Amino acid sequence: MMLAVEDLQIHYATRDGVARAVDGASFVVPEGRIVGLVGESGCGKTTAVRAIMGVLAENGRRAGGKVVFKGTAIDERTTRPLLWREIAYVPQSAMSSLDPVYTVGAQIVEVLVKRGNASRAQAKARAAELFELVGLSDRRLADYPHQFSGGMRQRAAIAMALALEPSLLLADEPVTALDVIVQRQILDMLRALQQRLKLSMVMVTHDISVVAYLCDEVVVMYAGQVVESGPVREVLARPRHPYTMGLRNAFPDLLSDAMELVPIHGSPPDLRAELVGCRFAPRCPFVQPACTSGAITPEVAVNHLTACRRSAEADTLRAAALDPKTWHS
Repeated sequence: MMLAVEDLQIHYATRDGVARAVDGASFVVPEGRIVGLVGESGCGKTTAVRAIMGVLAENGRRAGGKVVFKGTAIDERTTRPLLWREIAYVPQSAMSSLDPVYTVGAQIVEVLVKRGNASRAQAKARAAELFELVGLSDRRLADYPHQFSGGMRQRAAIAMALALEPSLLLADEPVTALDVIVQRQILDMLRALQQRLKLSMVMVTHDISVVAYLCDEVVVMYAGQVVESGPVREVLARPRHPYTMGLRNAFPDLLSDAMELVPIHGSPPDLRAELVGCRFAPRCPFVQPACTSGAITPEVAVNHLTACRRSAEADTLRAAALDPKTWHS
């Protein structure tokens, strides 16, 4: 197992109380697999990834749980030496990670020299190799970030992340700001690199179509918790949690006659409040009185985990969830 996140709890101190951004989340990243971390904005996806890297904001802290990398539990102190060398990160916007006053090549060389202990000559040669790896001409190493298109900047950010040959790549919505044609090019490139370099990868996204296209496993998060996880084909074909069913309804299916995309009405709960029972209950069309009290114990069936009291009725609920009227009532 490349990575295991066990009962992770991340709290942020705010003026209005403690926000439990991640509240008991657990998932694994098998070696050589791509795991999609999916859910609405504010569900804890990025916070979980930042916790893995040990780079939480100043008002954030790990309140419980653990992160195990290659069999060893890691924290903020022990993670820092692993960054770039073993664990690398690709941000949502490459402009937020590329310095606008230095050429892209100079920034890659700096990583290789300072973190990889390479000579400048070795670093320049490696930078050219990395640009070729991500489909960029080595002539562009002399250009500044603003001279690149959005897709090219994202390729450059990926090249920088791969500079020291990490074994785990954390990608935080790397295609969100790109048009759909460039999105597919970047996703295809990530898959090719993952197979060529035998990477393990976590893909953070709010777009379930990205998960369906790229990922091997999926972890569905809602309000700081994991509500469903398992192999992508199994979870998306036979979702067992109403939230996943709702996400699937919002994903256009070219093979279906249904043209209507059905939204999930309402908003996620305030994570500063004391939350009891299923956190999706206020928005769930299948809610029952028992759903609003007591802890929900996740159930596992053939590597498919679901945190829903009615998971045994999943086949019936799934059929009902396909009817838009279910979600409008």
